Amino acid sequence: MTDQLPCVEAKFLALPTAPWTDSVVALVVAAEAPAVANHSIRSFVFARLLAAHRGMEAHRDFDPLLLFAACVLHDIGLSERANGSQRFEVDGADAAAEILTGHGLPADEVDAVWLAIALHTSPGIAERRGPLCELTRHGIAMDGGFFPDAVSDAQAAMIHAAYPRLSLARTLVDVIVGQATERPNKAPMYSVAAELIRERSTPPHITSLEQLVNESRWRDVR
Repeated sequence: MTDQLPCVEAKFLALPTAPWTDSVVALVVAAEAPAVANHSIRSFVFARLLAAHRGMEAHRDFDPLLLFAACVLHDIGLSERANGSQRFEVDGADAAAEILTGHGLPADEVDAVWLAIALHTSPGIAERRGPLCELTRHGIAMDGGFFPDAVSDAQAAMIHAAYPRLSLARTLVDVIVGQATERPNKAPMYSVAAELIRERSTPPHITSLEQLVNESRWRDVR
């Protein structure tokens, strides 16, 4: 049994393999802050666990490669590579579409990933746009402590050992607020960025996102 454990762990944490997947991971790791890159990869692992918990099967109920692309690239808009004039979700979706198109993915698959990334901060909307959008949003939410029944303590420990949290919530807020402060068009009224700026500028200057993660199952630093 002991001899089998490494194989079980490798299978559990293994990322999909396609001609473009290693390149996408390398791009995210190079472009994003380490805490954000780790979060992006963890979100995919969590999303896959959540799908299994819900009885969903890869290739039957969702495309695992598109779920990988949407989760791993969902915060590319928080990198300098994709820091444009739109809200970070849309800048990220546009950058992801460009990246995936460059790797030869067909337009319908690129569009599906674009939508999942653009809607990942839109509760009540992403869930209505199909399994890819829903799993992307919920996998990301799992990294904030939601849907705890879908992951065991042992699984969570392996995920966090492979991809440490590194003060994720504070880092995310710092980057989102920093981008939007420099370019106000990135924080339209009622957007996530606008709300984070409002909360950061109001005593005690701790955002709801940071409080939520600090009180969650994972906490913020691990």
